[in-house]
Amino acid sequence: MREILGRRRRLLSRRRESGPELIDAALTFATQWQWPVLPGVAADSQGRSHCGCPDPECTVPGAHPFDPGLLAATTDERMVRWWWSNRPTAPIVLATGGKAPCAVSLPALPAARALAALDRLGIRLGPVVAGPDRWSILVKPYSLEQLGELLYAKDFVPGSLRFHGEGGYLALPPSRTGQGEIRWERAPLPGSASPWVPDVEAVVDAAVEALTRTGVSAPEM
Repeated sequence: MREILGRRRRLLSRRRESGPELIDAALTFATQWQWPVLPGVAADSQGRSHCGCPDPECTVPGAHPFDPGLLAATTDERMVRWWWSNRPTAPIVLATGGKAPCAVSLPALPAARALAALDRLGIRLGPVVAGPDRWSILVKPYSLEQLGELLYAKDFVPGSLRFHGEGGYLALPPSRTGQGEIRWERAPLPGSASPWVPDVEAVVDAAVEALTRTGVSAPEM
């Protein structure tokens, strides 16, 4: 019994350190905004660039699903509470597509330029998720056919542009992953029933232009 109580005290201590903020955010995403989420695999203790999954060359350390898998993503309050009560420091991973937003991701510097270009054009933006190296602009759900037609119409699509659509995932704030802190570059408006997000077309146009101007065209690992 002492061992159980001691373990419980350690768990409660961890919750006080970082759990409440994460569980509250996960519950907001799942229950208020109806975005299906699940816990990401934690980064291991070896340092910033290592992941807790079995892949020694993981390219998104701590920022992806592992156990449970992506198909377990849910908006169920009880399941979300159970996950983050047991894993209070786990990153929050969004299952993109379906009824949830998708995202267009690009390296941080051209992402900042793309946002500035969209602002100049008067194009309204929704939330933007920022990691240490890449930013992700949330957009309305799109189909693979819609995305394919959009990209086919482009003369050139930089390889560093990434898309998080149906069957994809994205770490959400205030997660901390093996790559560093995940934060809002453009935060959702307070009290949003569900944050508004733009269509993918305008975002892709600005992202391609920003990447072409900065010469960031090679795929990033």
